Amino acid sequence: MVTLSLMVVHEYDVVIVGAGPVGGHLGRILSEGDLSVLILEEHLEVGKPFQCAGLVTPGAMNRTGLHHTVLSDVWGARLNSPNGTTLLIGQPDILRTHVVCRKSFDEGCVRQAMEAGATLWLDSRPTSAEIIDHRMELNITREGESQTVRCRLLCGADGAHSWTQRHFRMGRPKEFMVGFQAEVSGYDGSDVCLDMFTGDSVAPGLFAWAIPNGETHRIGVWAHPDRLDDRSCEHLYEALLEHPLWGNRFENAKETARFCGPIPCGLLKKIHKERFLLFGDAAGLCKPTTGGGIGPGFDQIHLLAPAIIKAVRADKLSESDLKRICKPMAKMRKDQERARILRDLFVTSCDDEELEANFQIFAKPEVVSLINEVGDIEKPVPLGLRLLKDVPQFRRIAVKATWALLTG
Repeated sequence: MVTLSLMVVHEYDVVIVGAGPVGGHLGRILSEGDLSVLILEEHLEVGKPFQCAGLVTPGAMNRTGLHHTVLSDVWGARLNSPNGTTLLIGQPDILRTHVVCRKSFDEGCVRQAMEAGATLWLDSRPTSAEIIDHRMELNITREGESQTVRCRLLCGADGAHSWTQRHFRMGRPKEFMVGFQAEVSGYDGSDVCLDMFTGDSVAPGLFAWAIPNGETHRIGVWAHPDRLDDRSCEHLYEALLEHPLWGNRFENAKETARFCGPIPCGLLKKIHKERFLLFGDAAGLCKPTTGGGIGPGFDQIHLLAPAIIKAVRADKLSESDLKRICKPMAKMRKDQERARILRDLFVTSCDDEELEANFQIFAKPEVVSLINEVGDIEKPVPLGLRLLKDVPQFRRIAVKATWALLTG
C-alpha cells in the first residue's frame, strides 16, 4: 500500500527575510496596510547577535515609540585629532541621538509587527526561492524541518550577510567597511557625549568611538579596508586602548562582550527583481559618514510602502512595476553618494597631517558655531557644503569637492 503525504504550503502576501529593526518595522507597516506578512529569522531569538553601535536617531525612534529601550541620550561629541586636538560639538538642549539596548529595540520592532498581524518564524532560513505560477515560492528550513511558503512579494531585510542579495545576484555595495566593538565598564568618559578618535593608528580612513551605554560604554573602530595595511580592526582596537594620548581613559576598562562585522555602504545599483525587493543593510543603505543603517532603512520603508501595498493588493509586481516603485530611491542614492564624497575629502583620503590641519580649522569658534547650527547626524551633506562655502580655509578643497560632486 502506498501512503501519500500532503505537504502543507503556507500562503502569504509578503515574506520578509530578517527580523532586525528594518525587517520588523517593514512587517509592521505592511501589516497595517492589511497585507498578510511572514517574517523569517534564522536565529533562535530576535536581537542576537547584533553588530551595531546601537545609535537610533530621534526621527527613527519617534516612528517606533520604543523610548523604553533607550540607555543613554546623547547631545554632543568630543572629537579627538591624531595629535590630540580636542573639539566638543553639540548643544545640551538639542538631542542628537539615542543609544538603545539593541535586543530590546529589535524585539520591540518585531513585536509591533506581530501586534499589527504579522507572523514570526524563528530558527527559519530560506534555502531556495524562485517564481512558480506567478508566485514566489520558497523552501525554508524551520526548526530542522522543510517548509514551503508561497507569497506575492519577497523582501530581503537580512543585513550585511544577506542571503537574498546573494541568491538573486544583486551585486555588492560600493563599499564594505569593517568594524569591531567591545562593551566595557570603567571607561573614563561622558554619559551624554560620544568620544570619537581619528588617525591612521586607530581608524585609518574613518574613526573610532566610545559611546555611553547606560552604565557601560561601547568602544569600537571602523576602518576603510584599503587603508588597513594587513592590520585587523582588533589590532586597531588594541592600539586605541594603548594610545599615548588617550590610553589613560581606558586604564580601568573591563570588557564584557565583543562584536564585529562588515558595514555595507553604497546603495546597490538595483534593489529589485520580479516579486523581490531589498531593504536596509541588504540594499547597502548604511550611511557612509557614520555606518548607521536603521534611520536610512526606516526612510526607505516609509518612502516605498504606500506604493508597495497597492502593488501587492493588485498583484502588479513585475520587474518594471517594482522599478517604478523604486524610483524615489534615486534621491537617497544621490544623497548617500554626496555624503561619501564629502567624507572622503574631509577624512578618508586624508593622512594624519591633513586630518590635523582640518581639525585646527574645525576648532575655530565660528566653525564650531556653524557645525552646531547646521550639523545633523542624519543629513551630513548640508553641513559639508556649508563648510566648503563659508569657511575660507576649506576653499583649498572646494574646487576638488565641486568636481567630485558633479562627476560622482
